[in-house]
Amino acid sequence: MSMVRLTVRSVVREAEGVLGLLLSDPTGAVLAPWEPGAHLEVTLPSGAVRHYSLCGDPADRSTYRLGVLREPAGRGGSEEIHTSVGEGTVLGVRGPFNRFPLVPAERYLFVAGGIGITPLLPMVRSLPPGSWSLLYGGRSLASMAYREELAGLPGVSLVPRDTEGLPDLDGVLGGLPAGTAVYCCGPEGLLRAVEERWGGPLHTERFGAAPPVAEASGAGAFEVELRRSGRILRVEPGRTLLDTVREVVPGVAYSCEEGWCGTCETKVIAGTPEHHDSVLGDDEKASGTTMMICVGRSRGDRLVLDI
Repeated sequence: MSMVRLTVRSVVREAEGVLGLLLSDPTGAVLAPWEPGAHLEVTLPSGAVRHYSLCGDPADRSTYRLGVLREPAGRGGSEEIHTSVGEGTVLGVRGPFNRFPLVPAERYLFVAGGIGITPLLPMVRSLPPGSWSLLYGGRSLASMAYREELAGLPGVSLVPRDTEGLPDLDGVLGGLPAGTAVYCCGPEGLLRAVEERWGGPLHTERFGAAPPVAEASGAGAFEVELRRSGRILRVEPGRTLLDTVREVVPGVAYSCEEGWCGTCETKVIAGTPEHHDSVLGDDEKASGTTMMICVGRSRGDRLVLDI
């Protein structure tokens, strides 16, 4: 998908440490459609590439709304937005992409932690009252973005940690009917806690790397053929497939380098990939037709990729 240049129409403070951005086409053109769960790949003025969930109204084709948490200990993208991006700033945008779609279900439970509310907000607004509930935890009420919008919706429970402690996941998940689809987005600890407690359909989205995996069985060297480029490369132990590919195809798309954003997803023509990402589902990994080359390797001596 090609990049478009969008202008920041406005910047507002949504909560402590959270800025809300409205993006629009500078010519007034209609924006690409999207569905709840979608995100944008955003290229900042510095050239850094980051991914942000769309949290506005899909019916509004004139603007995209993003919510960005300031993370001083992060990789610098949120700091740049909070300190250098303002009304009139031009950003490069690809997407929308959706790896976190809202699937049909009899009933839904949404669990959000902090800025993890952003992809869930359009979901709950799209569903009829009575078919869903939302458990939203945060450091404090002042830090919980979009809390005023959510307060007017039935089925919402706000749990600020400073006054109410941690959300009661055992109580909420323990009594769910079997047909419930559970959606969770937030810090890794919250995702792990929900995964440990719920055995039914679970849909998660991470804003960071998944927990470390065991050392890859294919951690040794292997050969990769780049079919479209006509090159055959050797991926040495200790080097990533992405780094090796970028030596001859420097324009290959990538972002997080930790296996959670999906930018570097690549079609596998032959060979068996060894997956270490948190993007693909179990069935997708088992099919072996695509992989994230920033963390994935090869189970055999050779891979053929559509690059």
